Amino acid sequence: MKRIIPKLLLKNSTFTNNQMVLVNTILFSKVKEIGDPVSQAKIYQSQVVDELIFLDLDARKSSRPPNHNIIKRASEEIFMPFCVGGGVNNISDFDLLLKNGADKVSINTAAFLNPNLIKESSELYGSQCVVVSIDFSKDKKGNYFVYINGGKNKTSKNPIDWAIESQKHGAGEILLTSIDKDGTGKGIDIEITKEIVNAVSIPVITSGGCGLASHFIDAFLESNVSGVSAGTFFSMRDQNPMQTRSQIINSGINIRIRH
Repeated sequence: MKRIIPKLLLKNSTFTNNQMVLVNTILFSKVKEIGDPVSQAKIYQSQVVDELIFLDLDARKSSRPPNHNIIKRASEEIFMPFCVGGGVNNISDFDLLLKNGADKVSINTAAFLNPNLIKESSELYGSQCVVVSIDFSKDKKGNYFVYINGGKNKTSKNPIDWAIESQKHGAGEILLTSIDKDGTGKGIDIEITKEIVNAVSIPVITSGGCGLASHFIDAFLESNVSGVSAGTFFSMRDQNPMQTRSQIINSGINIRIRH
């Protein structure tokens, strides 16, 4: 069944020392602080979302794994599956996050630079725990490229090819994020989402650009994607996941329903 998945982006607060806060981003650059991530996660739980994604945006530039204290707090207060990513470099990081309550671990830059990490982690923990995150952008000629290091560095690889390779290495799921659509509310990049869904046999989650409930519906109907993830849409608009789910169901889409 289809899934709607709130995404919680974490950064060190510019107002309070040593405190991680929930943020929204626009085009992977402009950042707006929102509040406490665990409190927001509890709100999402009360709104019966399917699962959550936590991404630590400061982890890689600080050369550390995702903040496991936040993850541990979240696992003690929410009772739904969640994925954690940001700065995951090795098996030790996988082990730390899974032991502190994560159900899945998202890997991006490290997976691209060392695809063997996908294979090794899937063999140790099962492919269902391994989510390969693919950030991408479209150039002026209409060509798509994978970006790493938080969207800062362009690679020479097409996201479709990288998704196929990731599955071959053992990934259990793909998380797509459009840098061009991030935080804009202008709609999902359905073109590339559809191509990747058709190219792999594992679940694909797409994100970046949701501004209306109809954007979720369009993504599900036009690309047959397994899940749609959104951050700004749920934290900044007067529409919660329950309302969004109702509109999706009314469109005839078979979406997962939690009780």
